[in-house]
Amino acid sequence: MNNDLNPRPQTQQAFVDWFRNSSPYIHAHRKRTFVISFEGEAVLDIDFAHHVHDFALLNSLGIRLVLVHGIRPQIDERLHKLHIEPCFHNHLRITDATALECVKEAAGLVRVEIEARLSMGLANSPMAGAKIRVVSGNFITAKPIGVIDGIDYCHTGMVRGIDASAIHQLLSQQCVVLISPIGYSPSGEVFNLSAEQVATEVAIALNAEKLILMTEQSCIHPLNQQLLHQLTTLEAENFLKQFPELDHAVSRPLTAAIYGCQSGIERVHLINRTCNGALLLELFSRDGIGTLVSSMPYEELRPATLADIGGILELISPLEQQGILVKRSREKLEMEIADYAVIERDRMIIACSALHPLPDAPAAIIACLAVHPDYQKAARGNRLLEFIYQQAKQRNLSALYALSTQTVQWFVERGFMTAELTSLPTSLKSRYHPERNSKILFKVVS
Repeated sequence: MNNDLNPRPQTQQAFVDWFRNSSPYIHAHRKRTFVISFEGEAVLDIDFAHHVHDFALLNSLGIRLVLVHGIRPQIDERLHKLHIEPCFHNHLRITDATALECVKEAAGLVRVEIEARLSMGLANSPMAGAKIRVVSGNFITAKPIGVIDGIDYCHTGMVRGIDASAIHQLLSQQCVVLISPIGYSPSGEVFNLSAEQVATEVAIALNAEKLILMTEQSCIHPLNQQLLHQLTTLEAENFLKQFPELDHAVSRPLTAAIYGCQSGIERVHLINRTCNGALLLELFSRDGIGTLVSSMPYEELRPATLADIGGILELISPLEQQGILVKRSREKLEMEIADYAVIERDRMIIACSALHPLPDAPAAIIACLAVHPDYQKAARGNRLLEFIYQQAKQRNLSALYALSTQTVQWFVERGFMTAELTSLPTSLKSRYHPERNSKILFKVVS
């Protein structure tokens, strides 16, 4: 056998690690409702097949999937063939009677194209064995936008209502629901809608766990050109106010995300669809690849509760085995849980610390300060130490102590000084284990 054809050990281990790390998300996402929106440009791209494969994979993992597609470039193409220039105002299409006919044609052809791709089941392809039932329908009622600033938008509309019960019924039958950006009025009129607005309103009506907006650009900070990994709705609003000249490809989905979160969607993800596998990387890795918008912080420093004990033990056990931390039993953690603080990131405890008050002195000892290896380069230890320091001030403590074998320099760089065993309060002397030969550090609380 040619060994070159076999995965190398490093590659095998990387795959095993990734698969294990993704398993909590596989469990968490099963039977949840995700609404995914993508623009018409995505359908035209040669790489759209990769997204279709990923949609099929999500469906196979038991995710209740609603897909909302855009049709803007397809409409423009048909208008250009008629030698008609597309007409927009404030980034909204003015849909006159001719444009409406192009809207109908584009919506029908794109819908059929997506249904055809989701129906593939070729052997030796990612779709092999996939049997996906795709259902479309008149789930959206709409009304005209009307006349704004003297501009008549004609057949451009906005969502008026969603037939959520019909969509839920189809999802319960393991169907993938495909929705075009078309709405209908009770009188039989047809309206051209924004795909993002349709997706957002559908997600709200379905009480979906996630709204995923597949964008044409990443959400990049204009000043440092860094990806914005996560934003609360308040941070997102301030960001839009600070940079009013943002490209519409960024500001439009970000505005939709804010509205979605404020309307009850727990999390909205903005991911650049041009990145191969972006959907899987965002949903099945802890840090993702896009921008997460949520009402509450994605990462939070807070007092620990009894529910955190399992996560704390998982975090500190490797450090205990290496002799970096003193071993603690579950029972001891339960008794002292009120002394602990944790940093939680996407339901995972990634850092913790404890502040144990001393009974015989206005002081406390810092213990069990640990940060997960994957998250040690973002000043989380500093955040925990500052949290501890503020707690000490609130309790009118005069000194903080720490016992350390391998992080002495870290404490010294943050204002701690070394001390002798003889200078310690009696209760702290009893905690000292001579066999560990820990260095004693202290800092005055001012």
